[in-house]
Amino acid sequence: MIEKTQLLKGVLEGAILGIISEKETYGYKLLDKLKQNGFLIGDGSIYPLLLRMEKKELIKGEMRPSSDGPNRKYYSLTEKGEQSLLEFKHFWDSVNKAVKKSIYTKDDDYKNETIS
Repeated sequence: MIEKTQLLKGVLEGAILGIISEKETYGYKLLDKLKQNGFLIGDGSIYPLLLRMEKKELIKGEMRPSSDGPNRKYYSLTEKGEQSLLEFKHFWDSVNKAVKKSIYTKDDDYKNETIS
């Protein structure tokens, strides 16, 4: 069986770039959106990834006041991040097509199966 955490690490950065491209956001809101989209990610997992993405200059963070408590760090895409998102979209589309062709058959009834 494929190690799910390894696969998740490979796509999470692209998903984060996609979410941030829609609207600047802060860590907790980003985590909430990832969970809404179906990612099973722990609360503490997002911040090290955001830090790595900042170091790679894919995103930039800016501290802003919050009406609900302490300041929040809002993230936005850099030009490099926008380019990386575009590359990820092309990569994901090609991988998705290749995997579908490889694992599904004409008679595959996978959509009606449940995982136990």
